[in-house]
Amino acid sequence: MAWWRPYREALDAEVFHVDLAPGATREAAALECLDDAESARSRRFLAEPARRRYVLCRAALRALLCERLGCHNDALSFCASRLGKPRALVDGKAADIGFNLSHSGEHGLIALADTGRVGVDVEERIVRHDIDGVLKAVFAPAEQHALESARGEARVRLFFRLWTLKEAVIKALGTGFTLETSDFQVPAAMLAGARAGDFRFPHLPEVTWRLQTLGNAQFEAATARELPQVRASR
Repeated sequence: MAWWRPYREALDAEVFHVDLAPGATREAAALECLDDAESARSRRFLAEPARRRYVLCRAALRALLCERLGCHNDALSFCASRLGKPRALVDGKAADIGFNLSHSGEHGLIALADTGRVGVDVEERIVRHDIDGVLKAVFAPAEQHALESARGEARVRLFFRLWTLKEAVIKALGTGFTLETSDFQVPAAMLAGARAGDFRFPHLPEVTWRLQTLGNAQFEAATARELPQVRASR
């Protein structure tokens, strides 16, 4: 009955794939797992695919957290930081676990880490015709140059690789898009194609962020994980 499965271990986090294809039986089962607030939110989605993705991902997240935390579903709730990053609560008390989810098309990813912050992003790899229009708004100068130099399928893959890496970082930070993605650059080695790399923000000198790509034939994905108290060489 489960529509999620282990996908990959990355950066000491466990990542699960969530199948978001239509299925009346599992959609009904998923809806039964949601609390009143989540059910109400699901009804506010005007488009059926968006509602389905929300319900299936949210129910999978609940099942995985309950298993990891050893609690019943009705004991699990959520709160959010000032900028909206969610935290899990068990019987009203904050649980020491990091988690994040993302979905695109018929694919969802959920990342779980025993402690600390984690971010994950997935994007269905489809041809986009607005790449030039978002270059300066989203990417740092070196990233813009790399994208301007790429052609065809290679350009599409690079666009989504950089996009998912950047979004995974801001989701891990919990800032959302209040942090300008053009203000920081994906590590140079990853820009050249490496699957993993470390970097830090100038205003967070005590924290190094580790990134890893998780793409496959259908989608591009990335995770970000904080490594506290690590001083990266400049």
